[in-house]
Amino acid sequence: MRHGDKIKNLSRTASHRAALLANLTSQLIEHKRITTTLAKAKSLRVYAEPIITRSKEDTMHNRRIVFSYLQDKEAIKELFGVIGDMVANRPGGYTRIIKLPRRAGDASDMALIELVDFNEIYGKDAEAAAAKKTRRSRRSTGAKKPAATTAPAAETAAPEVTEAPAQETESTEDTNA
Repeated sequence: MRHGDKIKNLSRTASHRAALLANLTSQLIEHKRITTTLAKAKSLRVYAEPIITRSKEDTMHNRRIVFSYLQDKEAIKELFGVIGDMVANRPGGYTRIIKLPRRAGDASDMALIELVDFNEIYGKDAEAAAAKKTRRSRRSTGAKKPAATTAPAAETAAPEVTEAPAQETESTEDTNA
């Protein structure tokens, strides 16, 4: 039984796992997206998101704490520079995991983990939707105009549609009797 054992060991010793996650985090910061196994991606999210949260406030204390985890000066410059500015207003959820097809060699589940704010494909749609999103009732004036223009066409087509199902229901009743 594994009661209370919340850490995913990834079949590695503690020091090997710490080095692996630090290297993956440095590469994620540098490249903004990496491809790895699904298990490593899930562990990386838990490891990297608190580190990215530290980058919101650029203080010497936060830089030293992050350096104790990553041991990579270039990654820290990137994290506290570019990434820190992008995630400043985001309350969490800095990474996205996208499942990929299985690896050909060993059929391992693969995934792409990326920083959410650095994806050009999803970023434009999300920003446009967030900018246009307002709370309105369903009875806005814009909704009435298209309904009024399509109403005459609907009236002419309505008798044909209502007659056809009525004939089908009569024929189905005759077959059931």
